[in-house]
Amino acid sequence: MAGMDYYKLLGVKKDASSDEIKKAYRKLAMKHHPDQNKGDKSAEEKFKQISEAYAVLSDKEKRQQYDQFGASGFRQRFSQEDIFRGFDFSDIFREFGFGGSRSGVRGSPHFSFFQGFGQGEPLGAGSRAQAQMKGADVVYELPLLLREVATGTQKTISIQKGDRVDKVSVTIPRGMIHGKKLRLAGKGNPSPYGGPPGDLYIKASVLKDPLYLVEGCDLTVIRKIRLTEAMLGTSVSIPTLEGKELSLKIPAGTNHKTKMRLAGHGLPKMRGGGSGDLFVQIQVTLPKRLSPEQRELVAKLAESGL
Repeated sequence: MAGMDYYKLLGVKKDASSDEIKKAYRKLAMKHHPDQNKGDKSAEEKFKQISEAYAVLSDKEKRQQYDQFGASGFRQRFSQEDIFRGFDFSDIFREFGFGGSRSGVRGSPHFSFFQGFGQGEPLGAGSRAQAQMKGADVVYELPLLLREVATGTQKTISIQKGDRVDKVSVTIPRGMIHGKKLRLAGKGNPSPYGGPPGDLYIKASVLKDPLYLVEGCDLTVIRKIRLTEAMLGTSVSIPTLEGKELSLKIPAGTNHKTKMRLAGHGLPKMRGGGSGDLFVQIQVTLPKRLSPEQRELVAKLAESGL
């Protein structure tokens, strides 16, 4: 459902209150609930869409993320399991007259319930529908060094599944920046009803680097120069992630906190399309103390109008 407008799906404005959102969902759910539309695939799909919209917009934190990043950006950061994690539709379904057992809830997380949609069984079809439910997805946050993001790497992780631990080998591609996810189909939790297992999502968590500041695929390194170097100009050496040293010319009259760009020397982009940029932020340092000779020279510069 990537790119869908949740507000439009529920027919509410972006500044709608929680009560307005719940009221809109209740009305649409009553209309499109599969128990009310036996065999109607379009109603089933519509019910799934509005339920996803309600799961996001009724949650203060998820709604804030959705508003900040937009539909596409939100789905890059939240998997289907993230959206429904910790959310229980049982109470609101009972308000509509759809009991927990009839709706397929049975007190379990509704993520598995919604994964069962579109697989040939209407909601409330009992054991056959339950047997088709996927297991829950698993999201694993994987710590990565910045240089591992730049070059790609191979990792072996341990996933706890009930009373056993599964070892999973994962190939991390170049450019898997902070927050990016990899999907490993069928590596999630098993279905409680014998259906297909869920998926495993590897989520990159890039560790803080001692040299580079990271923003997306762009990097920033800080270089300090003296006041005289800022006034007269100089050259500085800049290390890159590829292990090279680039010479960067600092022109005369460069101001404090000026940013200079070295195009294409940032992190590679995960889906191809080149690399980010490397920015150099210039910090002009001032001496805390001046020798008598230095003070005299500065005084003369002041007298000259500098």
